Amino acid sequence: FRLRQMEPPTTPGDSPADLTVETVESALYQLYFDPDMEQKNVAQKWLTQAQASAQAWQFCWALLSPDKLPEVQFFGASTLHTKISHHWGDVPVDQHESLRMQLLSHILHFSSGPKIVLTRLCVALASMALNLIPEAWSQPVADMVRISPDPHAHCLALLELLTVLPEEFQSSRLAQARRSQLREALAGEWAVVCPMLRQLIQSQDSSNQVKEKVLRCLSSWVGLDVPLGESHELVQDCFSALSNPELFDTAVETIVNTISQPDCQRYTDALMGLMPLVLGLHDQLKTAAQGGDMETSHGICRIAVAMGETHSRVLLEQVDHWQEYLALVNMILFCTGIPGHYPVSETTSSLTLTFWYTLQDDILSFEEEKQAIYLQIYRPIYFQLVDVLLHKSHYPSQEEYASWSSDDKEQFRIYRVDISDTLMYVYEMLGAELLSNLYDRLGRQLMGPQQSAVWQDTEALLFGFQSIAETIDVNYSDVIPGLIGLIPRINISNVMLADTVMYTIGSLAEWLADHPVMLGGILPMVLQGLVKAELSVSSISTLKRICRECWHDLAPYAQDILTVSQDVLIKGIHKSSQSMWLMQALGFLLSALPVNEILGRLHSLVSPHVQQLDTLVQQEPNPTNKQSIIHILGLLSSLFTTLDINRQADGLEGAASPRLSSSQSTHNPVVVVLQQVFTLIQTILSKWLDDSEVVEAVCGVFDKSVRTLLHDFGPMVAQLSEMLGQIYSAFPQASALDLARQMVHIFAGEEHHMSNIKNLIEVLTSTTLNLFQQGTKHLCCLAVKTCPHLVKCCRQMESF
Repeated sequence: FRLRQMEPPTTPGDSPADLTVETVESALYQLYFDPDMEQKNVAQKWLTQAQASAQAWQFCWALLSPDKLPEVQFFGASTLHTKISHHWGDVPVDQHESLRMQLLSHILHFSSGPKIVLTRLCVALASMALNLIPEAWSQPVADMVRISPDPHAHCLALLELLTVLPEEFQSSRLAQARRSQLREALAGEWAVVCPMLRQLIQSQDSSNQVKEKVLRCLSSWVGLDVPLGESHELVQDCFSALSNPELFDTAVETIVNTISQPDCQRYTDALMGLMPLVLGLHDQLKTAAQGGDMETSHGICRIAVAMGETHSRVLLEQVDHWQEYLALVNMILFCTGIPGHYPVSETTSSLTLTFWYTLQDDILSFEEEKQAIYLQIYRPIYFQLVDVLLHKSHYPSQEEYASWSSDDKEQFRIYRVDISDTLMYVYEMLGAELLSNLYDRLGRQLMGPQQSAVWQDTEALLFGFQSIAETIDVNYSDVIPGLIGLIPRINISNVMLADTVMYTIGSLAEWLADHPVMLGGILPMVLQGLVKAELSVSSISTLKRICRECWHDLAPYAQDILTVSQDVLIKGIHKSSQSMWLMQALGFLLSALPVNEILGRLHSLVSPHVQQLDTLVQQEPNPTNKQSIIHILGLLSSLFTTLDINRQADGLEGAASPRLSSSQSTHNPVVVVLQQVFTLIQTILSKWLDDSEVVEAVCGVFDKSVRTLLHDFGPMVAQLSEMLGQIYSAFPQASALDLARQMVHIFAGEEHHMSNIKNLIEVLTSTTLNLFQQGTKHLCCLAVKTCPHLVKCCRQMESF
């Protein structure tokens, strides 16, 4: 700010009588220069009220005096805009002309600056024009152009005025009918604007500043859907600005805005007239890419993609110009494969990915005969695209990757996800030949005499397989057996390669379920990854998918899986969340074993954790052992979520069902283990009953079990009902109510459990009623908030 010596302001009053030029200036001084934020806020509020007052029509002109600070002048111009846009009814009709001339006079006066004041005055006049068009002011643009006594001297002011006019229209809140009327009227003015803009951008006398304003003005008018047929010559002129570094960014923005308008498709000849200009940028693009000029390559790519993506179908249908569109497609392919690692040394390639979706959709939407012709031309391009995408998905060297910021690594991860989605989509066009292509290349890498492939090449090919197999049914592909045979030959000493190997195996879990003979060659690799903390997520998620999909064929491998899993769990190699996943995987695995083997395996698996839990319970409660207790209870919950011996019955269609009967349910291994640890769990509750997190973890063990076992959970009903009543009586909690609701839902209809369920309901109801009767209103509200399931549970019990 340009500081000027002024008397400290008095605090402005609230009455209209205080609204003078001096009090407004005083408030502005307070707003801009007073260090006290509270005083600034007071001034801001008062000035807003001042702008809405009737006196504002008078003081705003005085604030625009040449001797005022720019900040004061800006407020005067802003006040004018506020009055015109929101209080237009205040102005008598016979004063419209004088107001218009006064505004134009001030715009010409401020044509040399300050810029913020000029722009605000232009916006005010634009708002006035929108109030008067078309009846009271039929040709505002022509009048604005004529009013300037010296077009060259006031060129920037005129361009600013023409630029803000469409912008003010776009930002104004208008009724639909009025908006349509104004749009039509303004579009009719384009015939005046366009020739003037062409003259200015072509003139050698025009400065870069003027040419930049021309570009911005065109970009503004494009939003009014002005016809490309009337402006394509001006758009062609814009391409010449791309060779000027000072104008390059603005020219790119303008060209992209113009050719991205869907309405351009109506003007096929104009579009095709722009095509040579777009293709003519290819050499500039190559030079920029080779020189590492990211800004230039990025801008040219935006232009090529805007042309190719917005008008893909129209350009495909121009059969006489098929070679030009093919050249544009190849130009975009060059942008996809631009040298460098995204996002560190290039940011261009990601702009192109949606284009390939659009082109493929348009090609496949043609009738069969026409489609066949286009496929003959473009399928080879899409095979090249696959090669380019796989290359772009390459990780950098480990040393370089280690130097990347966490933000760069995250952007690269998202970029690879986008590439993966594109590869999956491209499969629709290329089909089984794509998988064969990937398999042949992987085979040459791993089986060739040199075997000199860098790990990134192998990783990229597996990444391609995984991208397709995750979402496409590859069960009938004849290359998957060969792929499964090749995977064990891969050296997974590199973490990033090993990660992709794991995910690729996981994506083929359903195929392995149909071809269990191949499990023996793959599982050792997964278990090899399981012992490495850096492969935690990929190895455990893959093992879980295999155990879920292939459970009925895993008995021969159960001992190896359990041994390695138990070892990593005891050593604490993986984080808590991954350990939970691992327990879920083991639940699927144990469910597949013969019933008479499950209990012994289950004991071996949980005993070390139960022993550790017993040790922790003997200690005095503290935050550290609390988290350990919750972790172990979480492991048991996760295991019991998926351990279901009746899964075997569900998987044997038409066979004699080995499902346990009610009388046999006492032999359910989960129930046996729960009965054995029940005393230990009661001891935990005796020490941690007032801790909702521990109680929730305890309830979680039983909740997951009862949801999985259903009626086979029967032998636990008596003990658990009594314990739940004790928990809720001592410390009412939502987790206890959740579990109680499950118990009521499953066992309320069984006669031999009737009395236990009834007693549980009585305790819960009695405790809840006492809570409401004895507590204050505030306490009751707190109870409902703390236990949101209270009302729902009581309604279920009431119906019982």
